[in-house]
Amino acid sequence: MNELQRHNGILSLLEEKQTINVANIIESFNVSPATARRDIAKLDDLGKLRKVRNGAERVENQKRKWSPLNINSTEFYEEKARIAQTAADLCQPGDSVAINCGSTAFLLGQQLCGDDVQIVTNYFPLASYLINEDHDDVIIIGGQYNKAQNIFLNPAPNSLGGYAGNWMFTSGKGLTGAGLYKADMLTAVAEQQMLEQIDKLVVVVDSSKIGQRTGMLFCPIKQIDIVITGKDASPEVIKSIEAQGTQVILV
Repeated sequence: MNELQRHNGILSLLEEKQTINVANIIESFNVSPATARRDIAKLDDLGKLRKVRNGAERVENQKRKWSPLNINSTEFYEEKARIAQTAADLCQPGDSVAINCGSTAFLLGQQLCGDDVQIVTNYFPLASYLINEDHDDVIIIGGQYNKAQNIFLNPAPNSLGGYAGNWMFTSGKGLTGAGLYKADMLTAVAEQQMLEQIDKLVVVVDSSKIGQRTGMLFCPIKQIDIVITGKDASPEVIKSIEAQGTQVILV
């Protein structure tokens, strides 16, 4: 794991815990105390966290959350755009495609907009974009609107049993040889309801997520058909994923 990947992992930990100490970093990333303190100091200098005694705390409102209006300012935009284009190229005319939440998912929706594909989503920003752009075939999965995540959630078991698709594209906070991790349990549970209804599961994550283990295990790696990520992804983790039969596409 390189320094950039480790720094992103530290920031992901802070999203969950709000405060962490040097011991948390040592245990999570298998680094020395000196490296852990140096990482904290560098991220403090960049304004991405606040250094405190023997640890760090999250900086609130450190950046404007991305939206469809400022999508090109999201982190790793160029890499995510390449991932989205590669994912879109997998889809054939007439396919039914489930797309979940996140900036990469939105970019994928943009790529597919106007194509002869059915798009199934519970992600409000993407649904709004597709409708405004007059995409012909959009299915919005209903339920209660969750403002924090910009998605619709249906707590009823098997509420998605009537939907089926050729592809499901999803992302997460981390991907290892064990599987895909998601930080938000509500969105993860909603997406898990669709796993049995689709032909192929594709994980689209930028290279900083490779090797990270944050939140709950969404699905094991053997359940993932294809991973699309950046060329800077950890070679060791990629090798572990491919050894289990999952195709990896580096862009």
